[in-house]
Formats: sequence, structure tokens, C-alpha cells
Amino acid sequence: MLHSRPSSTVLNHYSAYCCPVCHHGEISTLPLMEAFSCNFCGHIFTANLDKQAITIVDSQLPLTWHWTGKRWKNARSFKLFQWSYGFLALGFVSLPTLLVAAGAYLFPVLPDSSLAWFPWFWVGFTFFCHFSCLFWLFLEYYQFPLSLYFEALRNNLSSRMLRRTIS
Repeated sequence: MLHSRPSSTVLNHYSAYCCPVCHHGEISTLPLMEAFSCNFCGHIFTANLDKQAITIVDSQLPLTWHWTGKRWKNARSFKLFQWSYGFLALGFVSLPTLLVAAGAYLFPVLPDSSLAWFPWFWVGFTFFCHFSCLFWLFLEYYQFPLSLYFEALRNNLSSRMLRRTIS
């Protein structure tokens, strides 16, 4: 993981900053442009130096972050929508799972049958499928590069193991 400190607490085009999307790479100015790019996930950002903010431009939704001098702060301030999305997500995962679980509980199979495990397996499978849909939507919304993250994690672990064997 890169731990670089920006040379200034004010957002400018001459410093490198940690990436607000992947939190693993650094964003710096693209040559001959007034835009930033991450050296890890490859996202491109435009900067508003007056507001000390950057906006991602290669995503369907223009997410914006403000620079506090030390870290990025998400510019979204609609807490009501975040709570409603959380309740919708909870309902999307729990209601189908509870319906299938109620069916398995109210209409139990004979305990000595060969498929007595199947209704409760189906409850777990329902939960897993609905949760994976939400996880996929989350990754698509934030455009998080999951494969690059696992590659960086693997490289970090292998470098640690290499240091241990050398020491």
C-alpha cells in the first residue's frame, strides 16, 4: 500500500494525493491536462480548486469528494436517501429469506427423509443470492476495481513473506 504524503494541505495540480475510490493508489495530474488520474485503479477526476473538490468523470454517476487537507471527504449530504437505501437493501435481502424460511418452518419435511436438509439450504441460498445482488450493485455504483484490490493484497502479502524470509 502506498503511503505518500501530499506536499500541500491545499488541493493543487502539483501534488499527488491518495485515491478516494480505491484508497490504494495515488492521483496526480495527467500530463498536459488539468485532470487527475489514479495510478492504480485508472479513474480520471476533474478538479475544482476553488471548492477544493474533485469529481470522477469516467463513471455513470459524478461522485465528488472534498479535500480536507489530510484526506478526502465524500461530498454527498443526503442522509435521508442513504437511510432509505439501507432500508430497501435490508428488505431486499431479508423479506425473500424470511418468506422461504417461514415456508420451511411451517411445512417441515419428515426428519428421516433424504432431502431433509434442502429447505434450510434453500433459505441460505436465497439469502446468498439476494446479498450478492446487493454487493454487485454496490461495486458497480462505486466502480470499485475488485480484481485490482485483490492483486494489490496479494502483492502486499508476498512482499511481507519475502521480507520475512530475507530477515
